[in-house]
Amino acid sequence: MKKDYLCAGCAHTHLSISSPECSTCYAESPHPKWKDKKSVSRTLDELKSVTLLGNQNTDYKNDYAPGILETFPNKHPNNDYLVTFDAYEFSSLCPKTGQPDFANVYISYIPSEQMVESKSLKLYLFSFRNHGDFHEDCMNIIMKDLINIMKPKYIEVVGIFTPRGGIAIYPFVNYADPAGEYVSFKYSRLLNAAQENMRRK
Repeated sequence: MKKDYLCAGCAHTHLSISSPECSTCYAESPHPKWKDKKSVSRTLDELKSVTLLGNQNTDYKNDYAPGILETFPNKHPNNDYLVTFDAYEFSSLCPKTGQPDFANVYISYIPSEQMVESKSLKLYLFSFRNHGDFHEDCMNIIMKDLINIMKPKYIEVVGIFTPRGGIAIYPFVNYADPAGEYVSFKYSRLLNAAQENMRRK
């Protein structure tokens, strides 16, 4: 049975020793730098803060529940990269009329030491369905809660809400670590968001 190997020399995954994908690391016998792929898997200690994933007794909160958010360690803190979530079934309530609001929510962030676990994020966003707040409030609350648990280098939250009364609202909120290198990027993204919204149909 073929086994996957991860080459520590080039970080490429090879299907087998005899037919590697990377010609740079090709060898007739096992490469001295090759490691079993299992050796780079998450450890139980790294996952000790993740309790909702795989839990069959999911508790869907009826109202805003920031305490449900969970994180896990970022294994690549020295490599800046972007993580994006597309939550296309977000809903909340109008604080005045109680009517439901619907949105496609995009969350993008550059992690630092911690990352948000996706099932906990899903349950957290679900908890807004009976929460009464304006569109702008919801997006700011989501961003601030994620900042609180992750301390990201950069984060932005965008809500593409379904039009009501002939007006569509697209709140865009973002944040950059004041001591980091993305402060100027934060302001350029605000301007870009304004241009993107003007191009929406």
